[in-house]
Amino acid sequence: MNDGAIDYAAVFQCLPGMVALLTPELVYADANEEFLRNAGRTREQVVGRYLFDVFPDNPNDSTASGMRNLAASLQRVLETGERDAMALQRYDVENPDRPGEWEERYWSPVNAPVLGPDGKVLLLVHRVEEVTELIKARGSPRSSRARVLEAELYTRARELQDLNERLRQAHAREREVAIALQEAMLPARRQAGHQHAAVRYRPAVGSLNVCGDWYDLVDLVGGRRIGVAVGDVVGHGLAAAGVMGQLRSALSAASRVAGGPAEALNVLGRYAHVVDGAESATAVTTFIDFDEHTITYSSAGHPPPVLVHADGRVEFLDQATDPPLDAHPDPIPRPEACTRYSEGATLVLYTDGLIERRREDIDTGLARLADSLARHRTEDPEQLADSVLLELLPPGGATDDTALVIVRL
Repeated sequence: MNDGAIDYAAVFQCLPGMVALLTPELVYADANEEFLRNAGRTREQVVGRYLFDVFPDNPNDSTASGMRNLAASLQRVLETGERDAMALQRYDVENPDRPGEWEERYWSPVNAPVLGPDGKVLLLVHRVEEVTELIKARGSPRSSRARVLEAELYTRARELQDLNERLRQAHAREREVAIALQEAMLPARRQAGHQHAAVRYRPAVGSLNVCGDWYDLVDLVGGRRIGVAVGDVVGHGLAAAGVMGQLRSALSAASRVAGGPAEALNVLGRYAHVVDGAESATAVTTFIDFDEHTITYSSAGHPPPVLVHADGRVEFLDQATDPPLDAHPDPIPRPEACTRYSEGATLVLYTDGLIERRREDIDTGLARLADSLARHRTEDPEQLADSVLLELLPPGGATDDTALVIVRL
């Protein structure tokens, strides 16, 4: 069934709860049957009329505050564009058949906006649950007090549920912004600088778990050379994505003028000391020389790159490892190593989201990666990247970001 086949007006009238629609001027645009029945009003007495003309405060009660509280809640929704759950309210209702006679009533309201394409509030959804029966005394004063507490607990539970929903929505929005920021700061495939390179980025599952993983490919001066790097920032959300962008840009610039990957990481380490949020960040960078058939590399606390030789032999480039970027109070030269390769080999850089699993030794993840790369080594880089992600990432997604770069040499 498509949306056009659903009679939403009929659905609104049949909602199992008291629901009314208000204009931004607080005039009733509509009210469902349950609302009218529980309020003791007809449609003609409600629709098209100002809210507080229909339901004013009890003039015989000097402490009545229902109208003021409800007006404040509705105003918050109009100003913020976000829903507002109200505390339990006593809001007496005048008997329509006996003017001047007021009935003691208790309500638990929630107000939510209906936004237009421009983000402005078009209508207010006013949902109400009547809890009068929970409040009114049935027997002893002790019983009445117990029912008041029961109703208060019920209302607090409703408020907590609404707060949790707000937090979930806020986290989801932050996740979307963080992912968009992260992807905007990572180089596009057409900017990868080498026709045989494939890049992948997979954000973590869960609204709070988007992190600061990154990759970079940059053309180097002097012959046919490129720099390939990946890194990982500790933390989550927008802050991690922002730090990631700063470190990636700094390493990209340093690589263009550095004499080698170790020098580039030295520069990046000094920069990381003055960047808030860069604590314990890791990175590994490789300089590939296609004329000399060499890979020079250096690692700052990052899992080792993998070199899959044309004959299927898998080599982890772990001979130049060092602590994370800001580990040394006074930066010292980092180690650097060089290895040779034959044409047809494959270089793979990745972040720990690809190999690390809870309650599992990291060597198990590395062995799983080596096996997958060896079995799929004849595939082109794009197919190889997809095969590796399919085999190594959990079906429901990883709880950490994953960046992957594959270069056919």
